[in-house]
Amino acid sequence: MSNFLRRTLTAVWIVVFILGGFWLHPVTFFLTGLVLLTGAQYEYYLIVRSNGTPVQMVNGIITGAALYIISSLVAAGHIDARFLMLIFIPAFLIMTNELYRKQERPFDSLAHTFFGVVYIAFPFSLFPFAAFSQTGMDTLIPHGDIVFSPGIIVGFLLLLWANDTAAYLTGVTIGRHRLMERISPKKSWEGFFGGLIITVLAAWLLSGWFGVVNTAGWIVIALIITVTGTFGDLIESMFKRSMGVKDSGTILPGHGGFLDRFDSAIVSFPLVYLFIALFG
Repeated sequence: MSNFLRRTLTAVWIVVFILGGFWLHPVTFFLTGLVLLTGAQYEYYLIVRSNGTPVQMVNGIITGAALYIISSLVAAGHIDARFLMLIFIPAFLIMTNELYRKQERPFDSLAHTFFGVVYIAFPFSLFPFAAFSQTGMDTLIPHGDIVFSPGIIVGFLLLLWANDTAAYLTGVTIGRHRLMERISPKKSWEGFFGGLIITVLAAWLLSGWFGVVNTAGWIVIALIITVTGTFGDLIESMFKRSMGVKDSGTILPGHGGFLDRFDSAIVSFPLVYLFIALFG
């Protein structure tokens, strides 16, 4: 099977199951985010461990999951925002636990353990705030009296994947000028601008369906996604290159692992959410 066909079939699977999970119902929205967060963190810690740094994998994943769960409860209005302070408990336990592990370079372990939370868990933990208490696109399954709309997440992911696909196809077809060859030899300026044009066009065409912000707002979001998503991809490539690995995992044939597929999202979404929070 060719790599292009493998990537295409996997992309269809991603759209059906991952986008569908976010779109279906608030419960599946929660579970989909939790699975992606946990999978991406696991891959990150596995890569770091394979490079000789004994990170606290289990504790880091528990802390990331706790942040996501608490954020979901706060966003849904079930608990007060003050409960977000509870995240300092597992953070404290990670630091004190390192005292008893007797590692040669304990702060290397602490740095990578906490960075896995900040880099991956924090962006995913913003997803619930972008969906609960929002109106617009409805879920596929009715959810009663809960004020909830997956419009921001669905729109964000579709534009992100439109950018990735257009940049890839344009780069493969006419890419000549390298964007940052030292980090990612295959990325080109032609691919960047091809992705930009298609993403802005998609935002213009689909903004009325996404809702939440107007057409101009979604075009700005498309610009944010193109720029910051590209940097997100380059940052993960820099991480993998420094660790001497090609892919973060193999669960998504043709795309690598969860971290490979959502590297753009975890860097881009906090800035998209900031824009919507300030100007939406």
